[in-house]
Amino acid sequence: MKTATKAIASLASLAMLTSLAACGNTPGSASSNGNATAWGISDANFAPAKESFELWNKNHSDQQISTEYFANDALKEKMRTAIGSGNAPTFVYSWGGASLKDYADSGAIVDLTDELADTVNDRVFESVAQGGYIGDKLYATPLLGAQPVVLYFNKSVLNDAGVSEAPQTWTELLDAVAKIKASGKTPIALAGGSKWPYLMWAAYLVDRIGGPEVFQGVMDGKADAWSDPAVSQAMEMIQDLVKAGAFGDIYTSLTSDDRKDTSMLVNGTVGMELMGSWVYPDLQSLSTDFAANDLGFAPFPAVEGGKGDINDLTGNLANYWSVSAKANAKQRETAIAYLKDQTYTDAMVDKMLDIGAVPPVKDIEQKVKDADTKVGFYTWVYEAMSSAPAFQLSWDQAIPAAQAEAVLNNLEQVFLLTQTPDQFVDAMNATLK
Repeated sequence: MKTATKAIASLASLAMLTSLAACGNTPGSASSNGNATAWGISDANFAPAKESFELWNKNHSDQQISTEYFANDALKEKMRTAIGSGNAPTFVYSWGGASLKDYADSGAIVDLTDELADTVNDRVFESVAQGGYIGDKLYATPLLGAQPVVLYFNKSVLNDAGVSEAPQTWTELLDAVAKIKASGKTPIALAGGSKWPYLMWAAYLVDRIGGPEVFQGVMDGKADAWSDPAVSQAMEMIQDLVKAGAFGDIYTSLTSDDRKDTSMLVNGTVGMELMGSWVYPDLQSLSTDFAANDLGFAPFPAVEGGKGDINDLTGNLANYWSVSAKANAKQRETAIAYLKDQTYTDAMVDKMLDIGAVPPVKDIEQKVKDADTKVGFYTWVYEAMSSAPAFQLSWDQAIPAAQAEAVLNNLEQVFLLTQTPDQFVDAMNATLK
């Protein structure tokens, strides 16, 4: 699924920015004086972490952290290469999920349980904190905001179609689709050309039908985990939507990067869109009038008779810092001291709210309300995160790369109606063998 860094305009080019601390050593290499190294992302979303490094360096002349910044995809590739070559920076950046497990299983990162578990558990929502755990050991501390997937809607389009409120159940969603289509509008925007937006529909449906334990079986590598009845039922329901014309005729040619799907919601061409909270700044920038008056948002609908809770979420839990096992003792000491001191400080939380990110931090309700917009989106997201019984990491980040590619390709075939639900199940089970 789309990472939050793609949702906020880039502040720098692909080139590395200059180091914050002139340590004189290459990030990833050993340092005789114990200065730590970190690689981050060169966009606005990373600004709170960047400022925290600057503040740390100002106040800790004997424990400096040298930083370099890269574009999102460039950082992913560079980090994988550095981990594989044993030349990672002191701070290892990830989105949790399968990559974090790989790093832990291979011994590339260190166990942080004794030093940082109390800090993380005390400050962060449990569902997000758990994203840094492998089994009962903490290998990563979260940073930046969480981005759950939200059902957005255009109030005017729904009202004109005779839909008085956001659908709360699957039956109500199908009814809304029929009414919006009858009004001459496309019911739901979908950037199928990017593939990953398909995941949001699949993830929520599997959860609402079978509960979070269904996909947990997939992540655990359980034999034939995809054979759970919730999976095939979810694929059937997706195809029911497609056959009902829910996504219109051009969804396979739309891509998320050009924001045409979101623009359609804003200009009233479509009634609804399922998308991450990272798109909210785009909705505001496209039309402040729409964002203030016609924008609505709601949880993904419940499925009648399903085991999942309507308060369950899927999306991006957070980004995470780990500490490289290749770092020397002094570098580790610096990194752990920084993480203990700077994980979601008041200053970082304030900066996150300034740029439109919602921190997954306990007991900051008033701060969120004070920073909120007229429509109360930040408060809604914060409360959704704080009350979520389960928060499932996006499928393409939660499972190994080969399986993630397979699920994207097979889901595309489901949406194109060229693969049956049973064929999807068989194809995905094959990736577990």
